[in-house]
Amino acid sequence: MRRLSLDQLGRPSAEEYRARPKLPVSLVLDGIRSLLNVGSLFRTADAFLVEKIFLVGITGRPPHREIEKTALGATRSVAWEYFAAAPPLIDRLRADGWALWVVEQTDESIPLPQWSIGPSERVALVLGNEVYGVSDPFLTAADGAIEIPQFGTKHSLNVAVAGGIVLYHTLLQMHPDFAGGNG
Repeated sequence: MRRLSLDQLGRPSAEEYRARPKLPVSLVLDGIRSLLNVGSLFRTADAFLVEKIFLVGITGRPPHREIEKTALGATRSVAWEYFAAAPPLIDRLRADGWALWVVEQTDESIPLPQWSIGPSERVALVLGNEVYGVSDPFLTAADGAIEIPQFGTKHSLNVAVAGGIVLYHTLLQMHPDFAGGNG
């Protein structure tokens, strides 16, 4: 076994990436405090061909050194937009036909393995603040909540880790053929 070089991986340039078809998936980062988490979510969104990231409230915005530390340039490949508050974004997502799902532990949440989505359904996944979770406007407006099953004592995951898990599950729901490799 040998590690592949960057050239052997055949990764597209940022321009080529922006021209590729994307999954009908957007991430909503609702009040994410850590700029490192924001950068990590940009990088994960790039990996899974996410259509767009919406940054809401106190969520940090590029360009920022701390975001770039973990994004590794993904802020230039992934489309993003900032909203100061949740209600205007919720209205926009609804008007544009997005299903709105929060990643949150609620009294009505669906365990992630039981959540399914069709290959052409447009879904916006809302990830909340590291301490307080998803804000009330998104909870109230959501079509549902997805919960990642956990068995330890902490009852929570880092928001960037949770985002990666949910995005990978979403990719496999929309494109089961991707389960075997690099698509």
